[in-house]
Order: sequence, then structure tokens, then C-alpha cells
Amino acid sequence: MSQLEFEKPILELEGKIAELRNVENDPSVNIDGEITRMKNKVEKLLTQAYSKLTPAQKVQVARHGNRPHFSDYVAGMIENFTPLAGDRNFADDYALLGGLGRFQGQSCIIMGQERGSDTESRIKHNFGMARPEGYRKAQRLMKMADHFQIPIITLVDTAGAYPGLGAEERGQAEAIAKSIETCLNVSVPIISVVIGEGGSGGAIAIATADKIYMLEHSIYSVISPEGCASILWRSADFASDAATSLKITAQDILDLKLIDGIIKEPIGGAHRMKEETINNVAKQIDTALHQLMPWDADKLKAERRKKFLKFGR
Repeated sequence: MSQLEFEKPILELEGKIAELRNVENDPSVNIDGEITRMKNKVEKLLTQAYSKLTPAQKVQVARHGNRPHFSDYVAGMIENFTPLAGDRNFADDYALLGGLGRFQGQSCIIMGQERGSDTESRIKHNFGMARPEGYRKAQRLMKMADHFQIPIITLVDTAGAYPGLGAEERGQAEAIAKSIETCLNVSVPIISVVIGEGGSGGAIAIATADKIYMLEHSIYSVISPEGCASILWRSADFASDAATSLKITAQDILDLKLIDGIIKEPIGGAHRMKEETINNVAKQIDTALHQLMPWDADKLKAERRKKFLKFGR
């Protein structure tokens, strides 16, 4: 497990528990009581630490490599998933995945950024940073959902759209703008969940939705704290100050009324209990779907447009 600085005392205790469990096999030694005491202490420390996380610490948790990724959510809550590849124009983008499946018996299109879980997969998925062909694939999938009149579920987890030369040459800004436009124009429900990091236009390109939720320790921002610090203070050393000023935590975003709710994470964050986190997200999506169904296409689109126009007023 990747180490977070503020978790070090907790990880040391967990290491000691693991060592004691190896001794537990010796029938002459009874250490159940000590293990129970240490486990209770770990839970207490986790509760204390995660109840008062700073925005900078929230950024660390949101980026934790062991948080469940798009593929984990698909495996945990989507039946009969059929991945669909390519933008029918240039190429397939492994940073943004999507396809057809069944959620709680309801046919749907599900898509989202995939960061990868090890060095090889992270390089393959470009760390979840989509190129123009990824957003054009998203448009294709949304239009397919519109054609078949099935809901769209999007899971956001990206530092932002890929800023490379090739992506800019192929029209990155236009692809993102068109993706937002497609979100606004489809006549089916869109439910979006920020499961980790929601970075800039790369996130909102698939999160211009009827219902938007964030996991408790996720973040959503127009720019990364490091990027903001580099612009304002000319140094990434001020990233912690930038994280506080940007109001990027789920709690800040809810206070600003930019999302519809926060999905609770297990004690110690999503990276500690993936299955419970995926179940919590599935329950919230199911609730949101029931709130939106059955839908009136014209009313749905009008309310969605009104929702986002209101943000700027």
C-alpha cells in the first residue's frame, strides 16, 4: 500500500499486528487480547485522522494508488459489461473506457477515466489523462445511449485532459467542448460520480450531468494545487496553500452547491475497503436513477441546462 505521511503511525501499528499474527500460530502463546487492543487503537487513530483532514491531505487521499478505479467499479456493480472501443475517427484511447452493461437490471452506458494500478497499466492508460479521441469516444457512447434511450453513468478520476502536443494538434479543446455539449443535449439521465480526482475540463467533459456526486475524500478543481501554486507563487512548494484556497474538497464543493451530494467512504478512506466503497457508490447511483426515472426528455434537458447556467449566476 502507498504510504501517506499522516498515516505513518497507523501503518506502523498495522505492521506490528501483522507480525503478531505470525506468532499467533504458536498454541503456547495467547496474544488475541493484544491484537484486539491494537486493532481498536488503529480504528481510533484512523477515525481521528480522517475526521480532520486538511485540503492538502484530501488531495493525497484522492490520488492514492490503491483507491478503486473505473475497472474495479465496473467489475463490482455492472453486469454483462461489453467494452466499446474507438472514436470512429482516429484511434482508441485507453485513458477513457466505456461500454454497455446492466446496472441493477437496468441497461446503461457506463464510462470513465482509468488510471491503471501498476507502472505498466498506468502507462497504457496514460494515468487517466484522455486525449481528444477519448472525448470523441465519450460523445459516441453518449449518442448511442440517447439513441437507445438508456441512462448514462460516468465515473470521474483524472488529473485533467492530456496536454501533449499531439493532443492539442488533434483538437483537445474542441473535443472537450463538444463532449460537454453532448452531455447537455442527450435526452437520457446522466449520473456522474467523482471517485478520485476531478481535474478541470477533463473531468467536466463527462460530468455535465443531472446528478453529480463526490466520494467523501475526492477532489474537484479547475486546476491542480501544484499548477495553481506554480502560477500564483511561482513555486509548487505552495501547493498546500493553493489546495486550501481553491476549495476543492467534496465538502467545499457541496457548500458551493455545485454537486448534489457526498458519498461516504469507509473509515480510513476508499483505498482501505474497496468493496464497501463500490457498494456505497452503487447505492447512491441506484437512488439517483430512481429519482430520475421515468423521465420526460424535454424537461430533463431543460433542467440540466438550467442547473449548469445557475452555477455562473
